[in-house]
Amino acid sequence: MKKEKQKTGVVKMGSGLPVFNPYAAGIDIGDTLHCVAINDGQGGHEVKTTSAFTCDLHEIVDYCKNNGVTTAALESTGVYWLALYLLLEEAGIEPYLVNAKHAKNVTGRKKDDTDSIWLQKLHTCGLLQKSFQPDNEIRMLRDYTRQRKNLILLGSDSIRRMQKALELMNIKIHTVISDILGKTGIKMVKAIIAGERDPQILCTLCDPRIKASHEEIIKSLQGIWKEEYLFMLEQAVENYEFLQNQIKRCEEKIQQQLLKQVAIINEGDITCLEGTLKKKLKAKKNQFDFAISPYLIAIAGVDLCKIPGISDVTALEFISEVGVDMSKWESAKHFAAWLNLTPNTKISGGKIISSKMMKKNNKAGQYLRQAASCLSTNKTPIGDYYRRMRARLGGRGAALTTAHKLSRIIYTMLLKKTEYNQGLLIENQEKLKEEKIKKLEKQLARLKQAA
Repeated sequence: MKKEKQKTGVVKMGSGLPVFNPYAAGIDIGDTLHCVAINDGQGGHEVKTTSAFTCDLHEIVDYCKNNGVTTAALESTGVYWLALYLLLEEAGIEPYLVNAKHAKNVTGRKKDDTDSIWLQKLHTCGLLQKSFQPDNEIRMLRDYTRQRKNLILLGSDSIRRMQKALELMNIKIHTVISDILGKTGIKMVKAIIAGERDPQILCTLCDPRIKASHEEIIKSLQGIWKEEYLFMLEQAVENYEFLQNQIKRCEEKIQQQLLKQVAIINEGDITCLEGTLKKKLKAKKNQFDFAISPYLIAIAGVDLCKIPGISDVTALEFISEVGVDMSKWESAKHFAAWLNLTPNTKISGGKIISSKMMKKNNKAGQYLRQAASCLSTNKTPIGDYYRRMRARLGGRGAALTTAHKLSRIIYTMLLKKTEYNQGLLIENQEKLKEEKIKKLEKQLARLKQAA
């Protein structure tokens, strides 16, 4: 047989890269200096270097406006970029925040001015990928929510120091009561700080519902009193109470911001929140003083708390990170990839050479992983899915794959404004069972034929 001739093709390319953003600027962000590069109109670049004070940031914005710049690329360096980003946004210049890894300059050319020129070139040719940034209202909610979470972490450190001070004095009260910061525990600790040392008197502060015996409680309160450890205990308690007050103030700000967003969405009408503005009793630790769900339903248009594993706090933290506008992502796959819930698959020569998770810190993705890890005993299709994946992949793999499923559900709910429908998952589960039965029947038939 004659060998077929191999077809050769000729690919015609232009002399240079296409220009998508002719009026683009590149800004190299630093702690003390900012470099702005623009096209000088003669095939070169004009670079302006300024300090990083507020007056200099306004000068950069005016410089960009006077030179007809419509969009500016900035590297996400620490938090230095945020102030200039907001000023550019207010001035009507589109800020284009990019990952520094995606805009890395050629080796041996690492300078502030050349970095800004390189950014400008890449942005002009449309070679930069824009990082997600929420709108101003969601950004404010995110800052308040993150601050509250940080305060809770600091509070847990104060609790640890409190327990350490008690342990140093060999006071074993934490072994006989379930919570050192409960009604009984905090009364005893404050009485000790006030100078009370008699275990009999301290025992009278116990709640009658405590299961431990009277003798056990008295033994646990017999300590080796040291002035320095009492001082440590006093400071730990004061710090904890101070942080609890700060958390309450932070929650008030969060409620005000949620109310503001509901008013913006409904054009000033907040009747949907009637009866929810009153404070509620906290059922668990670190819960809000007010009901969050009505605010989130009014903002998102759907109730995310109906999804198994998603609590009201998780829904708030997730929305504060990503917002409710899913049109910023092309599809549910892109959304899951942005959340770092999909592997970074590398293909070379038609073969997969690597399929590992990227080392990327995405808070929204972490919230979904935490929610997924709580589904081990959940009696829903998503809980069944988690247990199936755990049998195959282990705990971490199951949390990751289930979080990926949760992200796709949330994306569809927020994009199409449809409520969570468990019936669809049950139908899919039944189909999987039928397919598995058919597969096992075929295997059985093959074994019978082989026998």
